[in-house]
This record gives sequence, structure tokens and C-alpha cells, in this order.
Amino acid sequence: MPMIDVYSPTGTFSDKNRLTQDLARAVMRWEAVPEIPLFADNTAAFIHDLPPDAISNAAGRGDYVRVQVLTPAGVLDRDKQLGVVKELTEIVARAADDPTLAQRTWVLLTEPPEGGWGIAATRHAASGPTRAAHARRARPDPRRRNSAAAARARGVAGAGRTNVRARRPLGT
Repeated sequence: MPMIDVYSPTGTFSDKNRLTQDLARAVMRWEAVPEIPLFADNTAAFIHDLPPDAISNAAGRGDYVRVQVLTPAGVLDRDKQLGVVKELTEIVARAADDPTLAQRTWVLLTEPPEGGWGIAATRHAASGPTRAAHARRARPDPRRRNSAAAARARGVAGAGRTNVRARRPLGT
């Protein structure tokens, strides 16, 4: 389940509750999980207000925001990662009522290993509804006959794999 931590100078955000909900909902959308209590109740954001002198870059400037997102391994492909970074940056700048904050917002995406998180004193792995939701998201569309993923789904051996040295399909 995604966890989002926002580190910012005290006073950056006036409505922290709305910010946390907006961030959590955005990550759920990018993860493409169903809007059911299992996910809504276990996707959370935390705002960490830091004294102004607790944040600084090498040049001495301390008006930065750091957003760290913890998501299950493999849930976000490259396009989704880029989308999450862009949308969370926009949400942070809007919540601060400062469009220039987008230039000073760092978004870090982190994936714990399988079973590398827990809740209610229990170590969890992606299983049951979580695994099913992500499997539906990742399943290739067999109607797309030209895609390598669809060919693999139909059981075509070696589909989409290429001999890198010869730059030709494997098996030829």
C-alpha cells in the first residue's frame, strides 16, 4: 500500500488534510487500484513540518519540499513514474499557493522488496486483492495481435525477444 511522506518548512501548507488526501488519491489513480476500502484505508500521506533551519541545499536555500512515495515493487512502470512525479509536484505547488514551488519540489519514488512492509504488526506481501488488482492492470490485451506482450499471452514462444548482438528475432 502506498505511503507518502512530505517534508517541508513549517507554514508551507495551510490545508494539510486536503493535501494528504489529494496526494493519496493521485497515487492510487496512478497505481490503478480499485477505489475500495482496502486501498483507500491503507494509502496514506504524512506531512512533516520542519523548522526553516532544518532544510538547506548546498547554497543555503531552504525553501524546498521533498515528497517520498513508497509503492509496491513493480507497480509503476516508467510512464506511470513520470506521471506520478509530475502530478504530485503540481499538487504540492497548488497546495502551497506557490507555482514557483514546483521548481523546488523533489519527488522520490521508492519500492520496498516483496514482503518489505507491514501493518498491524504483520509483514505483508503483495497477495490476495492487492496482487489481483495489479495483475489486472498489467495483463496484456490479447486483441492487440501486433504487440509482443499479446503474442506472449497467446503462448508464442520467443515473441518479442530479440538477439541483441544480431538484432534479429531469436530463433532465426
